[in-house]
Amino acid sequence: MTVPATTWPPLFALPDGWELLLASRSPRRRQFLDEWGLVYRIVTGREEEPRPQTGEAPATYARRAARGKALAASVAAGRAAGPRVLLAADTIVALDGDILGKPVDRAQALAMLRRLAGRTHEVISAVCLLGPRGEEIVFHDVSRVRFAPWPEAVLAAYAATGEPDDKAGAYAIQGQGAVLVESVTGSWSTVVGLPVSCLAREMLGRGWLLPVASAPVA
Repeated sequence: MTVPATTWPPLFALPDGWELLLASRSPRRRQFLDEWGLVYRIVTGREEEPRPQTGEAPATYARRAARGKALAASVAAGRAAGPRVLLAADTIVALDGDILGKPVDRAQALAMLRRLAGRTHEVISAVCLLGPRGEEIVFHDVSRVRFAPWPEAVLAAYAATGEPDDKAGAYAIQGQGAVLVESVTGSWSTVVGLPVSCLAREMLGRGWLLPVASAPVA
């Protein structure tokens, strides 16, 4: 069980007796849930990252990948003792309709960064929620990110840090890669890996998440 790592009072809570499962080991996704004040358990399955199908739209691929992670984690978690919500997510970078996945080496990371420099690309974060009554909710959000036209030396220096090695599109906006970004249109959290505003609306609207009552503001 993960204990929220925040000094702020909790923002949200699960209904009494409910459990939240997170099908991700991403530190940033965990941080978002921690900041909400939620207690959750990490469960991941053995689902391998799917490959895009020929002609598959980036958003369709992201949604399919998120659903695959959710279903695999659900199998790994086994039967629930009580009401449970499982959360899985997948984030991809797309440019000119091409899906830029995680680079296989530093050379490919640099090649991706060259393509992104001075241009605007899309970051798509898809979410799959499996509800306590067998509900399967899949949605996604899209943000547009523009890179400044950085020279080769800057791109090469960033690639050499190793941060891009396991990142879709070969950069992390929440890390050293922030220096590459000139502007973001849309949700910053979507770029990081979890569209928290969309997620909160979905879960609150279904009663799977509750605002925590607090003292009146003076």
